[in-house]
Amino acid sequence: MSAAPSLTLPVAVIGAGPVGLAAAAHLLARDLEPIVFEAGPEPASAVSAWGHIRLFSPWRYDIDPAARALLERTGWTEPDLDHLPTGAELVADYLAPLAATPELRARIRTGSRVVAVSRDSLDRTRGRNRETTPFLVRVEDERGALTDHRVRAVIDASGTWSTPNPLGQAGLPAFGEDAARTAGSVTSPLPDVLGRDREEFADRHVLVVGAGHSAANTLLALAELRAAAPCTRISWAIRSASPESVYGGEDRDGLPARGALGSRLRSLVDGGAIDLHTEFTITALDSNGPLTVHADTPAGSVALDVDRVVPTTGFRPDLSMLREIRLDLDPVVEAPRELGPLIDPEFHSCGTVPPHGAALLAHPDPDFYIVGMKSYGRAPTFLMATGYEQVRSIAAALAGDRDAAERVELVLPETGVCSADLGTGVDADGGGAGCCAPAGSSAPAPASADDGGCCAPAADTCCSPSGSPRPVTLGIHTGTAHGRSAERADA
Repeated sequence: MSAAPSLTLPVAVIGAGPVGLAAAAHLLARDLEPIVFEAGPEPASAVSAWGHIRLFSPWRYDIDPAARALLERTGWTEPDLDHLPTGAELVADYLAPLAATPELRARIRTGSRVVAVSRDSLDRTRGRNRETTPFLVRVEDERGALTDHRVRAVIDASGTWSTPNPLGQAGLPAFGEDAARTAGSVTSPLPDVLGRDREEFADRHVLVVGAGHSAANTLLALAELRAAAPCTRISWAIRSASPESVYGGEDRDGLPARGALGSRLRSLVDGGAIDLHTEFTITALDSNGPLTVHADTPAGSVALDVDRVVPTTGFRPDLSMLREIRLDLDPVVEAPRELGPLIDPEFHSCGTVPPHGAALLAHPDPDFYIVGMKSYGRAPTFLMATGYEQVRSIAAALAGDRDAAERVELVLPETGVCSADLGTGVDADGGGAGCCAPAGSSAPAPASADDGGCCAPAADTCCSPSGSPRPVTLGIHTGTAHGRSAERADA
C-alpha cells in the first residue's frame, strides 16, 4: 500500500478537552482534517465535572494560540488574562465557544467513546506495510453501536479523569472497594462539596484520602461546609508519616492561589478541625451497613466508621483501548519512554519539566501520539500550556514541517503553572473563602469530640457568624528539582 491514500484521510483526535480541541485547531491551521471523538455528551465534559474548581493558572496560560485565532474570527471577547478561571468558566468562556466555531463544530462527535485503536487489517504483531497502513479507530455511540473509522494519524487526548487510582495498597483496590464505589460511599475524586453534592456531605463524617492538592482543596471545602453544617466531621488519611509535603512552601510559592492551600490546611489540622491519620494504609472497605474503612497503621489495625470516602489519590492512564498499538512506555510512570524520566515525580515537579513535542512523544507506530494529561501517565505534574505545545509540535510533524516540530515555542515562569493541580475559590491575592477563627485566636476552633456537642457550637467558634475570615497567603512550590527524593533527603 502506498502512503498517498492515507494522506487524504482525517486525523483522529480522541477527547474534546482543552488539549484535544487545541490539537484540532493546530491541525486545521496546517490544512489537515481533524475528526474529534468525545465520549461525553458535550465538548469538555470532564472539565464540566470539576467545574466548581478554580485553576491555579491565570487565563494567559490557559488559552492555546491556534484556538485563539479561531475564536477571534467569531468576535470572541478574551477574558481577563490575570484572572484565575474555574472549570466552569474555562468551559463557558473558552472551550464551549471554541467547540462551536464553524471550523470545529462539524468536526466534533460527542457521545462517541473510542474503544479500540489499531491498524487497518493489522494487529500489533503484523509489521508488513505497517507505516503506510491507515489506523482503524473503533467508536461506540450512546446506544452501544460500533463504527470503524479509517484515519491517517491518531492523537490520544482522552485524559485520565475516568481512571482514578485505587484506595488500596500496592496500586490495587482495597477489598470491598469496588462495591463501595458502586454503592456511592466512595465519591468522585473532586466532588462539589459546597454546591451540587452538598447533601452528600453536610452533617456527615467524611474521610478524605490522599496527599495532593486535590485532597487539600476538598478538605478546605469541607471546613467551609462545617461552618454552616456543624455536625460535619472531617477526617484525613495519608500514607506518609507527615503532611508537610501537602503544606508545601507556604510563603515561598510563586503562585499565591496555590500557596493559600498549605497555610490554611495547616491551621485547620493544628486547630483540630480536621482529624489527621498518618501512615494509614487502607486494606478493606465494608459497605454492609455503615461504611467501615479498615487500615494498617504503625500502632496496628484500625477501623474507622465514616459516611463518605473522597478518593483524592491521583489518576492513571487507561491503556486498554491501545492493546493493538505498538507503544513504547516508561516502565515507571507509563508515559512515552523518552518523556518518562523528565516527569517522574520521584525526581521532578511541574516547574522543572521542560516543554516538549513530537520527538519525545513518538511511539513505534508512526503518527500515533498520546498527549495531554494522559501523556504523563501516572505523574501528576502536567501543565495545560505544555499540552498546547505538544499538539502544536505534533501538527507540524504531521504536516511535514520538521523545523517547526522540533522548535520549542513555550516559555513558562520558573515555578511552572500547574493547570492539573486544581484550587478552590481562592483569588490570586490569597483571598477567598477562609475558615473563621475565634476571637483572639490564630487557629480555627476544633470540632467537638462527640456528636452531641457539635450541633451547638459556642458563639465565638469558627461556625459562628460572629467570626471573621482570617486572611492567608502563599504555599506549594512547584520548582523543586528533585521531587519526592528531595523530601527524603531532607528528612
